[in-house]
Amino acid sequence: MASLELINIQKTYGATAVLDDVSLRMEPREFVAFLGPSGSGKSTLLRIIAGLETLDSGEVRLEGRPIQQLAPGDRGVAMVFQHYALYPHMTVWENMAFGLRNARMPKDEIASRIAEAARVLEIEEHLDKKPGQMSGGQRQRVAIGRAIVKQPKLFLLDEPLSNLDAALRMRTRLELAQLRHRVDAAVIMVTHDQAEAMTLADRIVVIHDHKIQQAGPPMEIYSRPANSFVARFVGSPAMTLAPVQLLPAESPFASVRLGDGSEVETRVPRSGLPAEGALELGLRPESVRVAPAGAASTVARVELVERLGDRTFVYARLSDGLSITAEDEGNSRVRMGETVGLRIDGTDAHLFAPDGAGYHAAPAA
Repeated sequence: MASLELINIQKTYGATAVLDDVSLRMEPREFVAFLGPSGSGKSTLLRIIAGLETLDSGEVRLEGRPIQQLAPGDRGVAMVFQHYALYPHMTVWENMAFGLRNARMPKDEIASRIAEAARVLEIEEHLDKKPGQMSGGQRQRVAIGRAIVKQPKLFLLDEPLSNLDAALRMRTRLELAQLRHRVDAAVIMVTHDQAEAMTLADRIVVIHDHKIQQAGPPMEIYSRPANSFVARFVGSPAMTLAPVQLLPAESPFASVRLGDGSEVETRVPRSGLPAEGALELGLRPESVRVAPAGAASTVARVELVERLGDRTFVYARLSDGLSITAEDEGNSRVRMGETVGLRIDGTDAHLFAPDGAGYHAAPAA
C-alpha cells in the first residue's frame, strides 16, 4: 500500500491557478523532495497535505485512507516549519510535550517519547532551555523533535535548512540523512536548494508552472531531464541550451551544428526526434572541456572563471554570442578576457524539441 497518494489535486486563488491536476504516489518510508522555484506551488501542496490549506478538488490519501476532510491533528502527519514555530516562553521539553498533552496522552508515555527523541537528536542536555538560549541549528532540531514525538505516518519539512548558515546547513543536512533511517515514516521535504534534494531524497519531484514536471531518482532527474525547464533548473552550473541545426547523416544518431558553425555528434537516436521545428542542444559543463587548439571543437571568449579547488568552471561566449559553461582542471590557468579552445563531447548531450520535451543519449551497448 502506498504511504501517500495525491489524486488530481486542484488549487486556485481567485483566478490564479496554484496547482493544476497534481497526482503523485509515494511509497512507505520514502524520502521525497518537492523542488521548484519560488511561487511554483510546492509549499502550497505541502500545506494541503498537512491540512493547513484546503483544496478545490482532488483527494489526499494516507495509507489508503482519505484525509482531505480531516483536521490537521487527525491526519497522522507532523510538520516542521521553516521558522521553527516554537513557543518562546516554554522550555524545549514543554515545546515537545505540548501537542501530546493536548491529545491527553499519559504522562509516562510523553516522558518516554521526549527522552527517545532527545536521544536521537542529541539535544538531551538542552531540554530545560528555552528557544532563545539556543542556536538556530539547535532550535531546528527541537522543531524536528516536536514532530518525532507524535510518531506520525508522514513527516512534512518546509524548507527546514533555509535559515541556517552554510556550515550549519551542511551538518544539519547530514543529521537529516541519518535521522530518516531512525524513524518509521515517510518524509516530504520542500526545498528550492537542489543540493539538499540531490543529497537527501530517494526521489525528487520537480514542480513548476503549477504542475509536476518530472518525478524520479536524483541522478535520473539530472542525467535524463524530462524537459528544458528541468534541464536548466537541476544542475549547478546550469546546463547550456544552444539552438542547433540538425545535420543530414546516415548515422542512427543525431549530429547538429551550433550557431558558430561547430558540429557536435550526439548519441541521441535520430528516429525519435520530431520531424519539424528548431532543436536545442543541452550540454552539462562536464561535457565541455577547455582544450588546446589542436583538440578543440570551437573557441570562446572567457567572461568569468570560477575556481573551486578540485575543478574550475569557465563561463565563456562563442562567436555567435551563445553563453556556454565549460569545465577545466583545478589549477586552470585560464584568465578572464582570453580566447580559449573548447572540446565538446556529445556522448551525454541532450536534445530538446520546440515544446521543451527532452531526448537523451541511447544507453551504452
